[in-house]
Amino acid sequence: MKDRYQVTLAYDGTDFHGSQRQPNVRTVQGEVEKALQEIAWKGRTTYFAGRTDAGVHAAGQVAAFDLDWAHTKEDLQRALNANLPRDISAKKVVKTKQGFQPRFDALYRRYRYRIHCDPIRDPLQDRYIWRVWPEVNLARIREASSHLLGVHDFGALGSPHQEDGSTIREVKEAFWRKEKDTYTFQIVGNAFLYHMVRHIVILLVEIGQGRKRVNHVAAHLDRPGGPPARGLAPARGLTLLEVVYPENEVISG
Repeated sequence: MKDRYQVTLAYDGTDFHGSQRQPNVRTVQGEVEKALQEIAWKGRTTYFAGRTDAGVHAAGQVAAFDLDWAHTKEDLQRALNANLPRDISAKKVVKTKQGFQPRFDALYRRYRYRIHCDPIRDPLQDRYIWRVWPEVNLARIREASSHLLGVHDFGALGSPHQEDGSTIREVKEAFWRKEKDTYTFQIVGNAFLYHMVRHIVILLVEIGQGRKRVNHVAAHLDRPGGPPARGLAPARGLTLLEVVYPENEVISG
């Protein structure tokens, strides 16, 4: 009998063409399905909580699949990790309810974006952080970020994943921390539009550098027919940290 399993994935997105399966290119979903096929999975597709762009990383991506598995969930985790490439790891495996859909059942997602303010590049950080110069002003980007909170139409800061999809989203948290020359942005929302976080980050960086006014964020909200935001922060600075679900989704810890 097949059960539905939920797996939490971490991956270095540098060498992937995004998370979603695509023909003739390397993707996270494609590698996960290859690993499952090595342990006698006969399914047609796995289900992911969301799409990440090429180069975007994850510490808490969630996928689900149906599998006839006669062993423990710990055995399944070990089997997956034995067959996954070095840049993907199954961090946790649980049995979940039939019909669980990682994308539609999620309560909210948490993303992190990191920038490093330095005129000289650092090869040891460049895969996971965006180096910017001149330095940003922390007070300005914090003030600008506060305008993101609440329910807004973010159509000028991203596009829906499906044609004619809604561009209304709720942002629950949007804050910056600084440690030495590294600035970390965390944003939590019920869902995100395509490129939404990267549009937001580059706009905030421009505000922090004094190239745009603090009210530029507010000017893009609830105006989906207005001028769209231009430019994208590099994918390498972005990480999907976690996807959160109602407690009753898991039936076997």
